[in-house]
Amino acid sequence: MSTTVETVSAAARTAPAAVIVAIDGPSGTGKSSTSKAVAAQLGLSYLDTGAQYRAITWWMLNNGVDVSDPSEIATAADKPVIVSGTDPAGPTITVDGEDASGPIRTQEVTSKVSAVSAVPEVRTRITGLQRSIAAAARGGIVVEGRDIGTTVLPDADIKIFLTASPEARAARRSGEVKGSDLAATREALIKRDAADSGRTTSPLAKAADAVEVDTTELSLSQVIECVVTLVGEKRVAT
Repeated sequence: MSTTVETVSAAARTAPAAVIVAIDGPSGTGKSSTSKAVAAQLGLSYLDTGAQYRAITWWMLNNGVDVSDPSEIATAADKPVIVSGTDPAGPTITVDGEDASGPIRTQEVTSKVSAVSAVPEVRTRITGLQRSIAAAARGGIVVEGRDIGTTVLPDADIKIFLTASPEARAARRSGEVKGSDLAATREALIKRDAADSGRTTSPLAKAADAVEVDTTELSLSQVIECVVTLVGEKRVAT
């Protein structure tokens, strides 16, 4: 299935309050919780781009694709039909019409998603999908991921890069999964960071014009307030 790649421009968004917000950063920095809350508070759509990479990974695992073979991954990249719902109060994702919101969060998918998402054909496919969703969000959208401000939506109205110490991120992730080992979680996060930052195609990186927010010592409500304020300032300025 091919996807039309569109350039998202300010002219294409007709609503006066429309704004595209790109929120990037590594795992465990609070991207998802912050992005959903900001979108809901400001009346914007919301897109979890990581869920799309998880979805295509899940489909490949279920359809006999050898995810250790980049050529097999590349050949299959256009096959699944991935649809993302953008309501921040209840974001959804389906693959070939099947609800994938639960299955994509398994440990098996988590352990394979970096390898699958590093394949250029996968990134081209998913990036095109993300751009088309953002272009269709006439009221504005918050898009979270790892390469939104640098690659997917380089002309986003505001770019934010969330960071936090490995220890804080590991503690948050361990708190989400009962019985998880803190040290093992920290090592897994560091390994994921290295894979995402070191890939050749669209690596995890802070855009030159992004505002960096260190969430290590901040509560979720404080991070949300900070981002809402930044978006409000941008709206006033434009």
